[in-house]
Amino acid sequence: MALPRPEPRPAGISLADLDSIPLFMRHLPEDDGSNNIALEALQSLVYEGSPDEQARRFKDQGNEYFRGKRFREASAYYTQGINVNPSDPIIQEALLLNRAACNLELKNFGMVLRDTSAGLMINPQSPKAYFRASAALVSLERYIEALDVCHRCLAFDPQNTSVRQQRDKIIGLKEAHEQKEIERQERLRKDREERRVMAAAFQALNLVVLPLSSNEAPSQWQPHFDPAFSGLRTSVTPILFPVFLGYPQYNQSDLITSFDPSATFSSHLVTMFPPTPGAPPLQGFGARPTAKGPDWDVTGEYTTSNLSIYAITHRRRLLKIGKRMTLRDACDAAAATSTPGERDGLELRDGSLNFTVLPKGEIERAWVDDYKRRRAAEGFQA
Repeated sequence: MALPRPEPRPAGISLADLDSIPLFMRHLPEDDGSNNIALEALQSLVYEGSPDEQARRFKDQGNEYFRGKRFREASAYYTQGINVNPSDPIIQEALLLNRAACNLELKNFGMVLRDTSAGLMINPQSPKAYFRASAALVSLERYIEALDVCHRCLAFDPQNTSVRQQRDKIIGLKEAHEQKEIERQERLRKDREERRVMAAAFQALNLVVLPLSSNEAPSQWQPHFDPAFSGLRTSVTPILFPVFLGYPQYNQSDLITSFDPSATFSSHLVTMFPPTPGAPPLQGFGARPTAKGPDWDVTGEYTTSNLSIYAITHRRRLLKIGKRMTLRDACDAAAATSTPGERDGLELRDGSLNFTVLPKGEIERAWVDDYKRRRAAEGFQA
């Protein structure tokens, strides 16, 4: 007699819900006993006959649920069939491999491998067991093992079309995976080499690299290789630095995103400030455009001829940087110290170098004096 097809599964049903179904109850519900007789009658119908007959009924019901794509319920029926301990190896194998098919759909790949392994202990020449095991291994990206499983199956069933197609698919996936791994390892190698070259460049410039605290996110502006030099980075590839110019008088700043260590400060300043107060734009063929002063410079003091640049070293020494000095010159000056064995240099904070720019005169002297007072209060010597 054909079993009725299962109704569509209600939304949200879980394996725990199955315990309320008489077929799956491990224990009778604890109530006044009025319904236990009916429940016992229902369960007795399922458990009538020999273990093989019971297991076959569970298998058939599980198959109905599997065809309805209700894989959890189908798996539960197959488990019930396994638990009655049938003696027929054909039924044992079918229940294990059918449950493996459910778990393959449910992506429980470890359980698939356990059930297919148990199935092969019963029937070492089961193509279904080999096929489903290989499918689980593919999903786990264990391609070498998946290929070995296919080869073992084809050794006794060389014309099995499904397994041969699976083998060919796995060969392609394995080759693609290996190629991706080669590319990943090459990226890692290049990244390690670039970090080594970058660290060597920092050391050559005597930079003191300050680590970020655990709650700080890194800035988007970081030292980087000159994009004009493509390919593998080497010790001769120029490294460009983000440089912040701070103007404490107005609480303003500018960011130079790519400062070449061989470039002078004046080469950047002339693109940011006019050369002298009220200087007219240069005219004529080949004339270099004159920068317009910043809007916040209300007094017009910030001109390239009227600016002083300062750097503060790791040991809080104050250095005056000439505008014709290169960034590398500034780094070398910061590293020079009169104390033997004492290391000093500019600080690379969150990937950037920082300099202070002031107009010459009273503003500059007041800022320098204030800095020296603050440094003395912190215990640093002049």
